[in-house]
Amino acid sequence: DGFEVCRRLKGNPETSHIPVVLVTALDQPGDRVKGLEAGADDFLTKPVDEIALVARVRSLARLKVVVDELRHRASTSASFGLLQPLPTISSDDGMNGRILLIDDRGSSAERLVSALSSGHVVDLETQPQEALFKAAEGAYDLIIVSMGLRDYDGLRLCSQLRSIERTRQVPILLLTEAEDRSRMLRALDIGVNDCLARPVDRNELLARVRIQIRRKRYSDRLGEILQESIQLAVIDSLTGLNNRRYFESKLPVLIETAAERNRPLSLMILDIDHFKAVNDTFGHEAGDEVLRVFASRVRTVIRTGDLLCRLGGEEFIIVMPETSIDVAAKIAERIRETVNAAMFPIDKGARHIPITVSIGIADRRRDRDADVLLKRADKALYRSKNGGRNRVSADAA
Repeated sequence: DGFEVCRRLKGNPETSHIPVVLVTALDQPGDRVKGLEAGADDFLTKPVDEIALVARVRSLARLKVVVDELRHRASTSASFGLLQPLPTISSDDGMNGRILLIDDRGSSAERLVSALSSGHVVDLETQPQEALFKAAEGAYDLIIVSMGLRDYDGLRLCSQLRSIERTRQVPILLLTEAEDRSRMLRALDIGVNDCLARPVDRNELLARVRIQIRRKRYSDRLGEILQESIQLAVIDSLTGLNNRRYFESKLPVLIETAAERNRPLSLMILDIDHFKAVNDTFGHEAGDEVLRVFASRVRTVIRTGDLLCRLGGEEFIIVMPETSIDVAAKIAERIRETVNAAMFPIDKGARHIPITVSIGIADRRRDRDADVLLKRADKALYRSKNGGRNRVSADAA
């Protein structure tokens, strides 16, 4: 039957994100609850109000566009090595949510709080203006708004919640009067996620609340996967520095900015001396410890506006905007001294070994070619290594 079809759709990772509207002749609260618990996003009874159907579908389709974009971006995380599967909406039970209830009807609000508090944390706010501030600061999973506020238009409040950045993606459940059809349709058009007519059936309220909380957590998780994939794409997991991918995208922009403003820009390449011997003698785990400590020490020398990246292996690079080659040479010398000044711990501090670094520097000339700048810095680095290592060399061109 329709309930089973809905359950199967929502249980399949390939289709769980697709909104489902159940259309049925069953019109009792228990039937609606059964449909909602099967995973339906909405439940309409026959004869179907065509205008209401179109409004519901338009609202659900608009929300799905946002979810589809998140799914598409999150799915590309596999190309960055983040292989965890995408979540399904049904994987969360929709319980233990944080709910803000905005209602100034005393007895009604008390009943709603009582019904919701068994499975959620509920904050009641009777003042609409105060509710806007609380909603923006409260990190809520759901906002429930009463249409029948005494001195404030409930639709206006919903519109304001949608216009605030911090509450734009928080689902809104609007409590309406059964006869207030036109305002309910308007609410769906301005971005309200769901409407529930009074008198409120307790079980239907709880079912609709769970649906909205599940949907929000699903979107939040997709966003987290996207953020993790972005981090994975541009951050070196071992040292916490930006990686080669980030550097290659950022350097041309920095050079172009410096050229347009006719400002200096310098670049230095750092290569840890005899790093292969560290790995061969003490093991790769010791090499990883050296890389982490090295990155930490270099960070203490450079300035906030300088870009420090790990290119790979034992090679690092620093881009220094607003910096002449003379100033860059002084900074490079401080880095060399800082690295050389103290032994590096390995084997979790059980042993210590000496580490030195060779550095090559170049500055931006008249050209705007990132490759040319890198080649000149690399030649300077070669002179440092060929001249005995543990030294700084500047581009002589």
